[in-house]
Amino acid sequence: SYSARRGTVRGLHFQVPPHGQGKLVRVLRGRIYDVAVDIRRGSPTFGRFVAAELTAERGEQLWIPVGFAHGFCTLDDDCDVAYKVTDFYAPACEGGIAFDDPQIGIPWPVERADVSLSDKDTTYPRLAAFESPFAYDGEPLRALGPA
Repeated sequence: SYSARRGTVRGLHFQVPPHGQGKLVRVLRGRIYDVAVDIRRGSPTFGRFVAAELTAERGEQLWIPVGFAHGFCTLDDDCDVAYKVTDFYAPACEGGIAFDDPQIGIPWPVERADVSLSDKDTTYPRLAAFESPFAYDGEPLRALGPA
């Protein structure tokens, strides 16, 4: 995903079942403020988010599990972000939550007036109006790799 200017916000995106998507996010050029929001019904952390600054220079990665919405804000001009995903892109299954939902309260690192947002990303509902297709199964999330 390429973004030409600082302050570009993408998200908060997800794919619904049967094509729910986990994503491994990495920055190839520039820096981003990356966010994952728990949207699993019944989860004790429903509506809460985690955020991290990812940079091409340091090579950090962030795993976004199925059942979480993902978004980011570019901190530099000319940012390239790469994803590895657990399922193919399925346009009929894409969805989103408003990036500036006050219930979630993400402290985006740019002023609202300076945000560059796609037309599609302006149409997403707030969390309170969203009926999540994802359910919390009572199991804690597990890190990838050996147990």
